[in-house]
Amino acid sequence: MSDLLFLPAHRAAALIRGKRLSPVEYLDAVLAAVEGQQPRLNCFVTVMAEEARAAAKAAEAAVMAGGPLGPLHGIPIGVKDLLDVKGAPTRMGSRIFDAAAPAKADAVPVARLRAAGAILFGKTTTPEYGVKGLTDGPAFGITRNPWNLDRTAGGSSGGSAAAVAAGLGPIALGTDGAGSIRGPAACCGLVGLKPTLGAIPLEGAKDGFGNNSYSGPMTRSVTDAALMYGVLRGPADADPLARDPWSAGAGPDAPLSPGLIGGDLGGLRIGYMMRCANPRVAAEVEAGTRAALAAYADLGAELEEVTDEIDWIEFEGRVLYQANFTVLLAAQLPRWQNAMDPVTLEFMRRGEGFSLAQFREAQFARTRLFRQIQALLERYDVLMMPTMSRTALPAVFDAANEEVVVDGVPCGITRQGWTSPQYPFNLTGHPALTLPSGFGADGLPFGLQIVGRWRAEADVLRLAAILEQARPWAQHRPPGLG
Repeated sequence: MSDLLFLPAHRAAALIRGKRLSPVEYLDAVLAAVEGQQPRLNCFVTVMAEEARAAAKAAEAAVMAGGPLGPLHGIPIGVKDLLDVKGAPTRMGSRIFDAAAPAKADAVPVARLRAAGAILFGKTTTPEYGVKGLTDGPAFGITRNPWNLDRTAGGSSGGSAAAVAAGLGPIALGTDGAGSIRGPAACCGLVGLKPTLGAIPLEGAKDGFGNNSYSGPMTRSVTDAALMYGVLRGPADADPLARDPWSAGAGPDAPLSPGLIGGDLGGLRIGYMMRCANPRVAAEVEAGTRAALAAYADLGAELEEVTDEIDWIEFEGRVLYQANFTVLLAAQLPRWQNAMDPVTLEFMRRGEGFSLAQFREAQFARTRLFRQIQALLERYDVLMMPTMSRTALPAVFDAANEEVVVDGVPCGITRQGWTSPQYPFNLTGHPALTLPSGFGADGLPFGLQIVGRWRAEADVLRLAAILEQARPWAQHRPPGLG
C-alpha cells in the first residue's frame, strides 16, 4: 500500500496505460488513505468519493477499450479550494461560503487536468481567501504538516502540500498569490512551480491586468511537475481567454537551452543570494543551499553571489497585498466580520490605512523590481536562493502579528522573516520553482528556489531535475508513512 501511495504520477500513468494498475483500485487505495489520515492532517475540505469512483470506472473502461489516453489518465488529484471543480462547492476557506452551491463548471486548469484523464477526488484546504502563509481558519480548523503534526503545512496551498506529502494522491493543484505554492511545498518536502505570468490562464482574477496570482503543480518529483505543467499551460479556449489578458498575450514557452540537455553545465551562470528582504536565514538552511549550489558547480556551472542592492519592495508589496483584501472583502464585513479569520481582518485594517498615493507608488515599485530582476537575468542564466528562511513554523501561529524566530533571533512577521524570497516573483512574473534541498535538525524539510527568465519553465524544470538526480530525496517519507 505504501509503495502504491508514493508511486510518482508518471509511473502510475504508465502502469495504467499498460493495464498493470487498475484506476479503480488505485483510487480506492488513495481514498482509504485519505479516510485514515484526514483526522490527523485535516487537509481536505471536500472529498468527492462517489464522483471520483464513477470517473475511475470510466477511466478503466477506456483503458480496456484500447482508445487514446491522456497523460494523466487514471491519476487521482486534489484541487485547492480556491478553484472551481464542477459538482463541488468552492468555499474559499471561509465561513462566508459554508452554504455555497456546487460549482457548475471547472476552472480552466481543472478542466485541463480532467481532459488529460485525471480523477478529481477532493478539494484541499486553504486559509480564508488564501490570505496567509499558514493553512488554518475558523471554517475548517488547522491543517498539519505530515512531517510533524505540531508544525504548519505552510500556506495558502497547505492542504494540497500536506496531501501529496502524505501520499494522498501523487500530485495536486495549488495557487500562488504571494508564495502559496512554493512555501507549502518547501514546508512539506515537495516540488512546487509558480509559472510565468499568463502561462496558465487565471480567468477569475478581479484585476486581470494587475494580477499576481497563479495556479500550478505540487508534486513529489520534478518529472511529475513537468508532466502536470505540460497539461496546464497555454492560452485558454476562446471564452476564458478573453477574461485573462496575460494569457491572451502569452507567447510560446522558450525552448530548453542547449547547454542544459546533457549533464555538463559548463558555461551556465548561476547568480545566488542567501537573503532577500529577510534579515536572516537559518544556518542549516544556508548550509543546505550551499550544498545544492555545490552540486551544480561540480557539473561545471559558474556560481556568483549577487551583491547588487535590490529593493525587494517589502513595504510596497504589503500595500498592494493588504489594500487588495480591504477592497475585495469590504462588502462582506457587515454580515460576516465575526466569523472571519482575525488575520484577514487585521490585513484589511492595515490595508485601509494606505493612501491612494501609496498604492500607486507601490504599483510603480512593482515595475522597478521587475526591471531589476530582468537586469540580473541578463548577467545570469538563472537565480537561486533558499525558498524560505527556516523550516515550518508552529501550526498555531499568528501570521499577522507574531514574529518569526530564526536561530533564536526575532525577524519580523511571516512576510518579512520567513517567506520573503517568494512574493517578489509573483510581482515580477518570472517562473519560480522550489524543490527540497535538505532537512533541519527538527526533521523538517526546506527548499531551494530556482528563478528563471520569462517563459523559461523548461530550463527551470531541467535544472531542478539535475539537482534531484545529484541529490535524491524521494526515499524520504514523513514518519509513519512508509
